[in-house]
Amino acid sequence: MSVYILGVNCAYHESSVALVTERGIVAAIEEERINRIKHAKPALVSNSDELPVGALKYCLKMGGVALSQVDYIAFSFNPPKRLEHNLIADDKVIDGSWGSRAGETLFHDKLMGIPSRFREMGFRGEFVFVDHSMAHAASAFFPSSFQDSAIISVDGIGEIESTTLALGRDDRISVLEQIGYPHSLGFLWEKISQYLGMSEYDACKVMSLASFGDAERFYGQYRSFIDVTKGGFKLDADLCQFRSDDFSALEQLFGLPMIGSYQPVSRDYMDVAAGVQKITTEILLNLAHHAHELTGSKQLCLAGGVALNCVTNTAIFEQGPFEKIFVQPAANDAGTSLGAALHVYHELFRGKGGSAFHTRDTYLGPEFNQAEIRESLDEFGVVYSTPEQLVDEVATLISHGQVVGWFQGRMEFGPRALGNRSLLADPRNPDMVKRMNRLVKHREDHRPFCPSVLAEDVKEWFVTSKDAISAQYMLMAYPVQESKRALIPAVVHVDGTSRIQAVDQRVNPRYHALIASFKQKTGVPLLLNTSFNDREPIVCTPEDAIKTFLRTEIDFLVIGDFLLRKQDNRQTEPADSSECFA
Repeated sequence: MSVYILGVNCAYHESSVALVTERGIVAAIEEERINRIKHAKPALVSNSDELPVGALKYCLKMGGVALSQVDYIAFSFNPPKRLEHNLIADDKVIDGSWGSRAGETLFHDKLMGIPSRFREMGFRGEFVFVDHSMAHAASAFFPSSFQDSAIISVDGIGEIESTTLALGRDDRISVLEQIGYPHSLGFLWEKISQYLGMSEYDACKVMSLASFGDAERFYGQYRSFIDVTKGGFKLDADLCQFRSDDFSALEQLFGLPMIGSYQPVSRDYMDVAAGVQKITTEILLNLAHHAHELTGSKQLCLAGGVALNCVTNTAIFEQGPFEKIFVQPAANDAGTSLGAALHVYHELFRGKGGSAFHTRDTYLGPEFNQAEIRESLDEFGVVYSTPEQLVDEVATLISHGQVVGWFQGRMEFGPRALGNRSLLADPRNPDMVKRMNRLVKHREDHRPFCPSVLAEDVKEWFVTSKDAISAQYMLMAYPVQESKRALIPAVVHVDGTSRIQAVDQRVNPRYHALIASFKQKTGVPLLLNTSFNDREPIVCTPEDAIKTFLRTEIDFLVIGDFLLRKQDNRQTEPADSSECFA
């Protein structure tokens, strides 16, 4: 008889649900893809019990089980541990919010009520609270295929820890060292993001800006409040003030006023961004060497939101002591639902399961058959065709400068679109970046686009010294070979690098065939690939894809075996369109 374990994350943000059995990972879904709200919800002390019911329904549906049949729910947070250790007397806080007694008590009480919420929904099994850092560590180690590995998790905060060093061996994870609040790289990036006029969730934009700046200019200022120690780091809490809205200390430190929302970013602030990137890479490389000394392992697993920093990941691997690296594709808090479930499974069934959980790909979300897709197309009244040579026709369209929405198979788990919910374009076109940003994505021009490249052609086009599994997930940034840069200007960042997705034919055969067809026509074995969305979460369902196609200037939409042309479908959406669960 099968055992069913649901992993749930909703304490902060990036709410998600995962379902595992002894046969492997059944599904893992981010709630934002369902409720169409970025990050699913804001991180507030008052909404930690806002359950990811949309993702829950999909996971149960994909597993063919009811909630009453689930044996365990693993929740990726430990409320009593948080309340016990997180009230810091001298921390500057906003009354009723994070760090205050009233705020932390409310947060704790909301979380402690979640088991009862699931009981009311029909759950009859055992509810388990899992330490947040352990959930991150498990999300990386158990899917990695490594028998042993050093593990580094770097986050904003869990219960109290921001950074964890651990050893994974077989079916066990042992925590070795931890760094707690207020010493947090994740919170540093949130604070700097806000200082630069962005939201706390915009670390990716700061990473992009960093490539335009001078990393040395403000490096001394960063070192004045960040002490990089052997195997660790400490931040000056009085200067950072992570739990207040006061940025005066940063303004004084850098000699620059905080940028208001939507104000242009000058070179000065690019230098600030470059500085935080430099110090982050230095700290993580230092941690990697320390983790290697502690564990003696030749492998490294990374998780936590900071592990989405592809520049730092590449430096850790290429300059560090490890021979192999695996970064959880959903390294942010979304991945903790999967990690919590895998942790509980391995605690219960030591020595069983093993390779069943090794990651072959990150396509763990919903998929839709041709009949379901056709039903959605007909409901919207759009014009479509079903070309016999679909892949070759689409490759031709892209080579002629068309932007194509590409919707296939199961949705990706994690923040990167990896060829199943993607917007695709010709990387040879130097004007494609502005066209995509202005007409489709509506985002800043400084943000780069990434290439999906045939795995067998990576070394010919990019400079790599070690083979990284995580290059399959857009989690590594490599210099483009100098002889190739002029050939693919749309996917070369200002620093000469690209955050690549190496596409393996065994993992995504149709996407691989599309890129191969493009190569045959152009001599270039890669496509510009960005997430299929427009200032919204990545599309989940056929309905989402059709809506985004109709309201933007995407030229063509390929959804399953169907092809839609914008010229034939310049129309408004139906008043009564299906919701995600229809």
